[in-house]
Amino acid sequence: MTSTKPIDPRNVVLFAFGVGIALYFAFLLHDVLVVIYVSALFAVVLMPLVRGVMKLHIGRWSPGRGMAVLLIVLLTAGSLTAFFAFALRPAFKDLREFIRELPQRGPQFFARIQQVPLLRDINLDALQEKVQDMTANMATYAVRFAGDWAGTMARILAGIVLTVYFIIEGDEAYGWFLSLFPVERRLRLDQTLARASARMGRWLLGQGTLMLILGVASAIVFRLLHVRYAYALGVIMGLFNLVPVAGALVSMSLVVLVAALDSWGRVVGVLIFYFIYLQIENTWLTPKIMRTQVDLAGLTILIALLIGSALAGIIGAMVAVPTAVLFAVVLNEYAVNEENIIAEPHPVSVATPTLLP
Repeated sequence: MTSTKPIDPRNVVLFAFGVGIALYFAFLLHDVLVVIYVSALFAVVLMPLVRGVMKLHIGRWSPGRGMAVLLIVLLTAGSLTAFFAFALRPAFKDLREFIRELPQRGPQFFARIQQVPLLRDINLDALQEKVQDMTANMATYAVRFAGDWAGTMARILAGIVLTVYFIIEGDEAYGWFLSLFPVERRLRLDQTLARASARMGRWLLGQGTLMLILGVASAIVFRLLHVRYAYALGVIMGLFNLVPVAGALVSMSLVVLVAALDSWGRVVGVLIFYFIYLQIENTWLTPKIMRTQVDLAGLTILIALLIGSALAGIIGAMVAVPTAVLFAVVLNEYAVNEENIIAEPHPVSVATPTLLP
């Protein structure tokens, strides 16, 4: 008969006190912890791309992990810089002229609105005054906008740097994390996280597919509507689709401004197109493509996006699907199959770190 050692109440109190302190510091540092988590998650997602670059061979030379990351960063930054410098410079020039002429074009716009039967009873005088006040106070809004974006850009840069470090030195951090668990449980945890990592890496392919579909569809529709810079705006629509909700708002605002340079009919056309596409993407494309890539039900993906955006806004929505994949794999292994004993090892990716002794 085995005897159970009595629990010391002081240990329970100390444990509860320690948990309380940890939660308090987590609350104080939640912004930093979110950046760290998102960076680590993106490092996992980007690892298949890094491995692909590492497989390139130029003669006898092939890039290491650090060089592969550097090549990806330089190629991405160079492509974006060239695109914004050459493709969008004429668009920004026309937009500056449009904003300069907005006080004169405003009355004409409201006069056209009053000709629409459904909008005749709307009090447009108050709305016109608000638009004029916003135009007059454009400098104040610009300063506030710049201040908010300065903090956002600082967090984005910090996240990029952390992501690079996680990719380069992630093996050591992963090995230290596994060392926190008993030796007899490390193999199972390592294999579980390896499966989760493989599925999370495929999320990037699914997201890239959605970006490509939106970019091509937008460019075709904008060209048919004779919107200026249709191809450049299509590229922007596709790129900004990486950021849920906010990316669409920013890209569509730019498209609407460009369309308004010529006619309000084109503005209505692009808005109708995006409204229809949004319904198709949310109800069919996103669930179908993401389920194919990450093996999650459409309902799970939609719930994950809602929870992620509620918890951490734009960043939470960006990492909602990979996080849902991680939780699904871990829960399936330890909650659904808790009694399951692995008879033979699962195939583990080459990049999976060696377990600590």
